Amino acid sequence: MLRRTLIGTLAAIAVALVIGIPTGIIETPWYTRMTPVLWWNYPVWALSSIMTGALAATYVRDPAVRVPPTQGGKTFVGSMLSLFAVGCPICNKLVVMALGVTGALTWFAPVQPLLAIGSLGLLGYALWARRRATIACRMPASAITPEGSPTRRS
Repeated sequence: MLRRTLIGTLAAIAVALVIGIPTGIIETPWYTRMTPVLWWNYPVWALSSIMTGALAATYVRDPAVRVPPTQGGKTFVGSMLSLFAVGCPICNKLVVMALGVTGALTWFAPVQPLLAIGSLGLLGYALWARRRATIACRMPASAITPEGSPTRRS
């Protein structure tokens, strides 16, 4: 339990830094955000970091219990959506290349709250699915062969 809490906390801090620094939510001398941070950027940033940390904690192995692996794509996509949702619309080179500065402010900026909702929804679903899988599919470690497959009983 302590190991899961530690890994989850470290993952949440890492995600907070990985999202916060390049988007300008955390002010640094390396980057100056061209548009102000909006009020809703802070809770989306915090919630996505916490949820990703909680998801990381579910992957910490309990030696007494073997849980089948699940897909981690929802976590990555949800975290990336958070990055785009809280980022500066005209600082994002991909958006500016695709839409131009005017298009980034006119078309991309109004969509960012929807990206935030999608991000948190996807992370919430991933956390729910992962918790459900870990609870429903617990197998005692003695029932697993060294190759990772369940033993067959005759």
